[in-house]
Amino acid sequence: MNVGVIIARFQTPYLHAGHKALMDEVGNNHDKLIIVLGVCPVKGSRKNPYDYFTREKMIKRDYEAVVVLPISDHPSDKIWSENLDTMLSDTCPAEKFVLYGSRDSFIPYYSGRNKTIELPKHEGHNATELRRQYADKVFDSQDFRAGILYAYHNQYPKVYPTVDIAMYQNDRKQILLGKKASSNKWRLIGGFVDPSDANYEEAALRELCEEAGEVVVENLKYAMSSKIDDWRYRNEVDKIITSLFTCDYVSGELKAQDDICELGWIEVAEISRMIERGEVTEEHVEIIKKLN
Repeated sequence: MNVGVIIARFQTPYLHAGHKALMDEVGNNHDKLIIVLGVCPVKGSRKNPYDYFTREKMIKRDYEAVVVLPISDHPSDKIWSENLDTMLSDTCPAEKFVLYGSRDSFIPYYSGRNKTIELPKHEGHNATELRRQYADKVFDSQDFRAGILYAYHNQYPKVYPTVDIAMYQNDRKQILLGKKASSNKWRLIGGFVDPSDANYEEAALRELCEEAGEVVVENLKYAMSSKIDDWRYRNEVDKIITSLFTCDYVSGELKAQDDICELGWIEVAEISRMIERGEVTEEHVEIIKKLN
């Protein structure tokens, strides 16, 4: 039997005309059609929002007779190619396969034993653009709301990384703390790590400048890490873990900005009494105790 195999991701909310034209063309040229769906190890990402089962059902709704199989991504192109060939031969023993892909597909990385054919891209159908169009659409349906639940419940529990920075002056007798408009309690300067940050040290310095002005520091050092009892995540599965850095103030004008409305040099010797009086935000109490 002559088997045509389309290897793709189909990361779209529906089968568009380009998908259907591709499947019809390959299906008409072969006795049997197999769709192999690439499976990303990252669950629920923006580039790969749909899991294997969701995409399989989407294809099966319009192409019931098509065989749909998963192939997991692998850091080694050689091993991925071997896994693909083994899966196909186990599914359809002693049959010949022709593998199809579009431009920018798997073909340049494939080193297996089966023939490959590159198909022209169907103009006007872009999966990335289609995902972007649907990314902010809200539909009033039970299925839409159920899909949101499915997506969240099939993600890995996450830890959100943050950084806090303890900047000292006057031979480390004073520490810089800040206040937010939403609270009259003192807190460390810091915030969430951005994907664009090269490392936690860079993230700490970025947060310091964003919230306290363009200051120059020295002796930036990692001090410790700690789970933060943030009230927003207290009842959630996901949690926050912060990395604390210390440094010494050198120069620069302090300016409360971003979500910090007030800055102050606090005497380190006074910190314990401030904690007793409830003047330090709850999520930073334990880490400041360890620091001092």
